[in-house]
Amino acid sequence: MILLAVSFFVLMGLGVPIAFAIGIAGFTFFLTNGIIPMSIGVQQVATASQSFPLLAVPFFVLAGHMMNRTGITHRLIACSNVLVSWMSGGLAQVCIVLSTLMGGVSGSAVADAAMEARILGPDLIRSGYSKGFTSAVIAVGSLITATIPPSLGLILYGFVGNVSIGRLFLAGIVPGLLMMTVLMVTVWWIARRRGYRAATTQRPTAKAVWAAVVDAKWALLFPVALLVAIRGGLFTPSEVGAFAVVYAVLVGFFAHRELTMQGMIDALVEAVTDTGLIMLIILFSGMVGYAIVFEQAPQSIAAAMTGLTREPALVVTMILVFLFIAGLFIESTVLVLLLTPIFLPIVQPLGVDPVHFGILMMTIVTLGSMTPPVGVAMYTVCSLLDCPIEEYIVESLPFVVAVVGLVVVMLLWPGLVLFVPNALM
Repeated sequence: MILLAVSFFVLMGLGVPIAFAIGIAGFTFFLTNGIIPMSIGVQQVATASQSFPLLAVPFFVLAGHMMNRTGITHRLIACSNVLVSWMSGGLAQVCIVLSTLMGGVSGSAVADAAMEARILGPDLIRSGYSKGFTSAVIAVGSLITATIPPSLGLILYGFVGNVSIGRLFLAGIVPGLLMMTVLMVTVWWIARRRGYRAATTQRPTAKAVWAAVVDAKWALLFPVALLVAIRGGLFTPSEVGAFAVVYAVLVGFFAHRELTMQGMIDALVEAVTDTGLIMLIILFSGMVGYAIVFEQAPQSIAAAMTGLTREPALVVTMILVFLFIAGLFIESTVLVLLLTPIFLPIVQPLGVDPVHFGILMMTIVTLGSMTPPVGVAMYTVCSLLDCPIEEYIVESLPFVVAVVGLVVVMLLWPGLVLFVPNALM
């Protein structure tokens, strides 16, 4: 097991693509084990692909790319602008609200951050916001996508941990809205101190708000339709992914009339590329997951942790601290696939709800995408806006502290996370 871990980190340090680093490290375990034949490792790679719930991943990836070509994005921007541009730090507030609305469309924090950096980032900088502040708002704001359904991270967590994806989607609603509120308050506080003015001095009228909402209705109805379909038993989460693709095509062709055949082909090409990358990681992670279970790593770590304390909140806190540190160096998808089989068996016997733990875990590991040294969303936004990493780090600290504070609150009051799923499922 030690050789597996060392191989993985050495390969990562050498710059080997993450999927192949996982695969090669997994094969080293079977080569040196002396008990399990190599054929079992190959079988585990194949077995990892034989999952009906896993179909949700390519469907939602494709739906997200389709949505980006249906005119939904600029309608959501217009809606967000009407709702919050009058507040202190108006344009920055628009970014936060847009991340919340886009979370129900894209399902990917990095995709959301890249889109906002291209479209809204230059406007914020021209309006007098510093590059560091602009980059921090966009990058950390995209964290909301980790909980707002349909989050790809929650789908993978549910798949690996055998947890209801429908309950996870419902549980993500309140934390996502709370995160939006916390980040908006942080933007307001910084904007008031620095004199960042509102984009407009007049508050929107009810007529203007209604017009913006109606214009963006198909985008706003999308996450609602997904949740209703799952709650009503019309579709499984995998079938809802297929429904999302059909919904995107119908909206693009008949409602907005902006989706073209070339746009569909481009979306399919991008979706195939993204899905191939994600699936390769998932398949090789199945082999590593088998090695983790065989070596009884969850039991060993559980014994060590419960030897220190059996208080559930303290055990989860230790796990979250470890996940935060790991998230600084390893991409969130990899952490979910590799560490869920380790930590979920530890917290469940202590009475921690797996849905509650999943929301906390996804928030913390996705936060690593916004922090150095290997934050994907951070580097994406900073490169698009030509922002020095040092400036970004300083400006992102208040937002990171706000998110960590919210995670502490959700840890201590599980009802904030579980209220909706317990009421509806």
